[in-house]
Amino acid sequence: MSIPDQPKPVEGRIAFFALFPSIMLPMFLGIMDQTIVSTALPAIAASLGNVERIAWVVVAYLIANAIAAPVYGRLGDAFGRRRLLIVSLFVSMTGSLLCALAVSIEMLVAARVLQGLGGGGLISLSQALIGQSVAPRERAKYQGYIAAVAVCASTIGPVIGGVLTEFFGWRSIFFVNIPLGLVAVLLLLRLPSGTPSPEKFKFDWLGMLFFTSFIWSLLVLVEALRGTGAANIGLSVALGTTAIVSLTLLYFREKSTPQPLLPITLLQNPSIWRADALAMAHGALFVSLIAFVPIYLRAVHGASAAEIGVLMIPMTAGVGFGGFVVGQFVSRTGRTAIFPSFGLMIVCAMMLVLSVYGSSLSAVQLSWYLGLLSIFLGTVMGVVQVTVQSEAGTKLLGAAAASVAVSRSLGAALGTAIVGAVLFSAVAATGVQVAGPLEAVLQGSATALAGLSPSAEAEIRQAVATGFESVFLVIFGFSAIGAALSWSIPRRMI
Repeated sequence: MSIPDQPKPVEGRIAFFALFPSIMLPMFLGIMDQTIVSTALPAIAASLGNVERIAWVVVAYLIANAIAAPVYGRLGDAFGRRRLLIVSLFVSMTGSLLCALAVSIEMLVAARVLQGLGGGGLISLSQALIGQSVAPRERAKYQGYIAAVAVCASTIGPVIGGVLTEFFGWRSIFFVNIPLGLVAVLLLLRLPSGTPSPEKFKFDWLGMLFFTSFIWSLLVLVEALRGTGAANIGLSVALGTTAIVSLTLLYFREKSTPQPLLPITLLQNPSIWRADALAMAHGALFVSLIAFVPIYLRAVHGASAAEIGVLMIPMTAGVGFGGFVVGQFVSRTGRTAIFPSFGLMIVCAMMLVLSVYGSSLSAVQLSWYLGLLSIFLGTVMGVVQVTVQSEAGTKLLGAAAASVAVSRSLGAALGTAIVGAVLFSAVAATGVQVAGPLEAVLQGSATALAGLSPSAEAEIRQAVATGFESVFLVIFGFSAIGAALSWSIPRRMI
């Protein structure tokens, strides 16, 4: 196997202070967009209705994120990553503004799609900018620094989301992105514009069409499988067929075109495709927890939006802390995949225990339990990025970073859709109405609960607690898949 070309390393404190602050804020926004909305989900469901569709506020963003990431990666490789990162910021800010103005769940989901189309470049292009400027071993340190940013973004996101929702309404969580995005643009303008690729660029529109068709049909299929009846079965068969045909056409298109959207040569590398699959499992696991634990805290324990933000701190901070520690160890030892291999085995055990005994924990006990679990979850993404970038080489850094972003977003979208289907099916199986009464419990105000007797309210809370036993078991399955993939990655050193 030929050794991939390596970037010329930057050296010294000047290089760090020139690079890191400029990529820090876009990455901060990309991470915060995934967490700030979590504590507002119950309030959004109560305000706009359609609680059974609330997961799509998260899923729609992730679908669009997955579709956009390879586009930004490919365009960034061709025209300059700084330029495309600025474009992604403006698209994300426009989507955020429309989210704040949404008057229905459908409009909010559509606006989240636009926000996700912008967000698809925030993390992947920031990672690519690091990869093109930093030597391989030093990237592990940067992954540790990024983990510190993740601590701040993941920790501050739910708290800000809870406080803003409590005192200013859920719409305010989207307005906050706009001034931060403008500051991020100003910081990026300090960086060199970069040298575009010398090859004549031709965008792979047909590959984009097949890829989009595959992503959308697959995710809508997961949602459609929740329904019953002959019409729904026919829709599911049509969506499943579309997904399979689109994936097949995408494979042959990307294999034959000289400038593919998704380079098959990357995905044929066993370390890269297994690392990407690990990112998918991690996305399904972590984002499902981020999206649904606030609903659990609200419906079962009656926590307010601000209280949910505080209770989410251990979990969101734990991931960043774990990533920071692992980044330091990888930089010093060169070892990579061993950390998520053991980390996810511990997560498996803890999720299995939670599926059995979770209902006996208080809100505070659950918060700290998930905080401990999340430290081991933090062993994954830094290792994935370092592995993929080391295998890809400099010419395909954008595509490589995008492949991780696509995988994580696709896994997160699939995971949250599956978990949402399992949760509301399990709640419905107890005989509790998913809409109406459950929305009243999520809203939690005296007016909303006026029509419910104490016994009916208790019944709803118990039904949600029972439903979450199945949810935690499904998330255990995601962690088991991730652990198996971690042990199978061939590249275990950098």
